[in-house]
Amino acid sequence: MNSKSTGTWKVGMFVLIGLLAFTATIYFIGKQKNMFGSTFSINSHFKNVSGLEIGNNVLFSGINVGTVSEIQLVTDTSVVVRLIIKKEVQKFIKSDAVASIGSDGLMGDKVLVISPGNNSKSIVKDNATITSIQAIEMDEIMRSVKVSMDNAAVITNELAEFTYKMNNGEGALSKLMTDEKFANSLTKTMTNLQTGSKGLSENMEAAKSNFLLKGYFNKKKKAEEKKIKQAEKAKEKELKDKEDEKK
Repeated sequence: MNSKSTGTWKVGMFVLIGLLAFTATIYFIGKQKNMFGSTFSINSHFKNVSGLEIGNNVLFSGINVGTVSEIQLVTDTSVVVRLIIKKEVQKFIKSDAVASIGSDGLMGDKVLVISPGNNSKSIVKDNATITSIQAIEMDEIMRSVKVSMDNAAVITNELAEFTYKMNNGEGALSKLMTDEKFANSLTKTMTNLQTGSKGLSENMEAAKSNFLLKGYFNKKKKAEEKKIKQAEKAKEKELKDKEDEKK
């Protein structure tokens, strides 16, 4: 009799613990999915939901405030997403808030992110529709990175080929850079240019000292000085006009 009572007591305790665990699980899941408490709804339209599923979290300013309750294909280019959000946060979400689809971490589940608006002061209403923006997909980022890497590989290969040809004397540029005759000719040309410039400078100084040309250079100098003075006067007049306008 005692053993039978003990067995019944153990079964009863096991059932009670199971019921408590089941109730606690239902409570926490319901709380997480907003099955209890006051809520309100928001809708948003997307061209592509990017793997978003019913039951995924809704984040506002990084805080979990609701869940995705419905995803419905409206047309071939539009999908409406319905959100269930805690009533207590409605006062913080404005009518110009923006919805987007993101990820919970780099490789985590998709989440719907609501970004606060900037201009509107009116609170979003129940069953209202807010604007959405299409987030950049990870696939698009990876494709862009791949294109950049391919371009970098092409540039690296071409640079390596150019360096190899330069080191081994191949190609017109390499031959030009290593040709001693060309180098000597270039040196002579530079020397002649320097000599010619020096001679031209000396001739100009001599011409300025010449009695017949002295008047020409003096006249040219005065004309330049006159231009400078006119420019200074024009600048002073412009500054004065600006000061008068301020007054």
